[in-house]
Amino acid sequence: MDLKDYIRTVPNWPKPGIMFRDITTILQNPAGFRLCIDRFLEHFRTVEFDKVVVVESRGFVFGSVLAYEMGKGLVPVRKPGKLPAARVRQEYQLEYGNDAVEMHLDALKSGEKVIIIDDLSATGGTALAAAALCEQLGAEVVEFGFVIDLPDIGGSARLKNAGYRVFTLTEFEGD
Repeated sequence: MDLKDYIRTVPNWPKPGIMFRDITTILQNPAGFRLCIDRFLEHFRTVEFDKVVVVESRGFVFGSVLAYEMGKGLVPVRKPGKLPAARVRQEYQLEYGNDAVEMHLDALKSGEKVIIIDDLSATGGTALAAAALCEQLGAEVVEFGFVIDLPDIGGSARLKNAGYRVFTLTEFEGD
């Protein structure tokens, strides 16, 4: 089966005109989840990196299995107020305002190479903020990995234009 066969589309959510791509159906299906993880593993086995950086919250699911299978450390990027120790913060623009993400100050060492994993590339704002956190701590972002790309929204292009490599498992046209 194609990975798209495991992804549910929910029309008009969270607002009219949006076709929401729901990855919970991948997680509910062992074959779909295995397909997703196996494709990530196949790709990232050829990439040199030290840690997997995961974006809250769905990036945690895919990235944690990848880190475990590859014997790498896992670094969470969280929404504000979720991390207990000293942290760095990066604000970024949303279509309706601002948001921010945080990472523990001691999560990465200068010179470490990281990949950043999330479920979806839409506008690229959260991904760029996660990369900025890594770079504030002196790490090098080697590549991004996403389950789904929405190329019409432009996030992957935005990441590539900023000089990053991007790997996606599947894509959906439109919003």
